[in-house]
Amino acid sequence: MATTAFVGLPKRMLAASIDGQDVSVPEGATILDACRGMHIDTPTLCYLETLTPVNVCRVCVVEVEGSRVLVPACSRKIEAGMKIHTDSDRVRHSRKLVLEFLASSVDMSLSSPEVHGWMQRYGAAPKRFGPKAATVAQPVKVDNDLYVRDYSRCILCYKCVEACGVDAQNTFALGVAGRGFDAHISTEFTVPLPESACVYCGNCIGVCPTGALMFKSEHDMREAGTWDEEKQTVTETVCPYCGVGCMLELHVQDNSIVKVTSPLDHSVTSGHLCIKGRFGFQFVQKRRGGGGGPG
Repeated sequence: MATTAFVGLPKRMLAASIDGQDVSVPEGATILDACRGMHIDTPTLCYLETLTPVNVCRVCVVEVEGSRVLVPACSRKIEAGMKIHTDSDRVRHSRKLVLEFLASSVDMSLSSPEVHGWMQRYGAAPKRFGPKAATVAQPVKVDNDLYVRDYSRCILCYKCVEACGVDAQNTFALGVAGRGFDAHISTEFTVPLPESACVYCGNCIGVCPTGALMFKSEHDMREAGTWDEEKQTVTETVCPYCGVGCMLELHVQDNSIVKVTSPLDHSVTSGHLCIKGRFGFQFVQKRRGGGGGPG
């Protein structure tokens, strides 16, 4: 029986079966934890290690023998004796439909290569719904100098809401308004971002999987046709603004910083930053007469 390794194992181990293979996993681990421990590529869109699972995208669903419905792997905990199937016809069909529904209504062109790989793997064909399929197409919201909101790319994964709430920032500037197909991410009372409670930490950008939230610098470069990730380098450094020690990843193109991120696995930040760490890099670009130093 294979034993899946986890950091800080609880004392009790549970025996289960995943795709016909016997495994032993620690009590409290989720099906997704176990799948990743076995290197089973399980699609996720709304899940992130640093956020509370909200079970909204449904692309991680798996089949559990004895369960009437497919269950979300990201939040369903392993139980002793579970028999789990991650690649059954039922699972593949469900994942295909979810990806098709999302891609037919939302612009997912800027999603990660993994997403496009999943669509190919499951044979998702969003165009089969035809040109009259309802979409969430709308103008880009540009109401500040730091980041833009393009909700035509939003899949309602709730990650931005979670990051703005108790999981990271505790600002609660973002929430979900409306119901059904009219559900959308909104500020309180739908006010412009500068009039909301937003503190511009940018943690919502850091967790967005589809490019619905984006640095204004990146948006402007994409509009101008100059954004080129193949020409970019990423350098890790420590934020200079205070003594907390947040780790920054500086994305540089043509000798200029174009955006800043932080690694999810860093013990200080867990991927989250404040406004200074995320957006306060402009001073580096102010060089004096080619001298190379900050002006």
